[in-house]
Amino acid sequence: MSPKPFKFYQGSGKTLKERNEILPEYEPFVWLNDPKDYIAEEGLSNAVNVALALGQPLLVTGEPGTGKTRLADSVAYELNVPIFEFYTKSNSVATDLFYQYDALARFRDSHIPETREKTTEDYITYQALGKAVFLTDPNISPSGNIEKFLSKSGLEKENRPTRSVVLIDEIDKAPRDFPNDLLNEIESMKFTVKETEITFTAKESFRPILILTSNSEKDLPEAFLRRCVFYHISFPSEEQLKEIVQRRFKDHPEFTPDFIKNAIAHFFEIRKLALKKSPETAEFLSWISILKSLSPEMEKLREPGQAELLALSYSVLAKTKDDLAELKRKFTAQ
Repeated sequence: MSPKPFKFYQGSGKTLKERNEILPEYEPFVWLNDPKDYIAEEGLSNAVNVALALGQPLLVTGEPGTGKTRLADSVAYELNVPIFEFYTKSNSVATDLFYQYDALARFRDSHIPETREKTTEDYITYQALGKAVFLTDPNISPSGNIEKFLSKSGLEKENRPTRSVVLIDEIDKAPRDFPNDLLNEIESMKFTVKETEITFTAKESFRPILILTSNSEKDLPEAFLRRCVFYHISFPSEEQLKEIVQRRFKDHPEFTPDFIKNAIAHFFEIRKLALKKSPETAEFLSWISILKSLSPEMEKLREPGQAELLALSYSVLAKTKDDLAELKRKFTAQ
């Protein structure tokens, strides 16, 4: 493999025009997150099916980058249902899952004559679980803004009722009471917009499929855990990682079996080092994507030039100054 241009920025003050080069268009690595290429181990797929059968939320833990968030995309893709996502914040409350009311905008607009005719509904934004509730019943029509959303998503009245996947990401970031409050709301599958005093109730037979992720940064309440199906995603083995790469990069012939084998072997060498933060699956996929541009000969790491070329990519894997220095010291020293 011959290297493609990589060092467009050189830090020398010499422009691309002076070097007779052009900046290429950005090519997103969209294939890395394609749900059809997601591989769920048997235990994980069983946990999804148990959660489906019981109608309970699935709580998924695992190291960052092991595919917790992408699982929700995979489930929605295989079951042919919409997906809605909620990213938990440190100040989240359970009602945020259903809707948010912009009181500040309402107050501001109350002083502007042109906007005084706006209604309360104009300041309500329905969130992941609220949208999922609306999809369970074609007769629910809370406001124009949700109908516009459904229309843009190809989910007009004739496409309802339907189940959907709701991802609640990094639930451990929320305040202590959030998980229990959340389950109370989920079990009733209804919510009231207090600003309008209107209550919306989901059809039980079209109950949304909830997938919750946690990085285990803090313990979750026992009462909450008892009401969830649980699964922990372990870091993949070398064979599992090989299968992941072969699926994700199947349309890229430059990733030959030998290249993949040597890249994985080197990656596991790196993970054996005493780093402050070992790289995970997501970082590995980003790293091997960069290797597509660098094209080092992975089987000749100790030969002059190859280790130095590979070292250009270590900033994807190392997340601290000491870790980056350790990688360069370990693998570029001759």
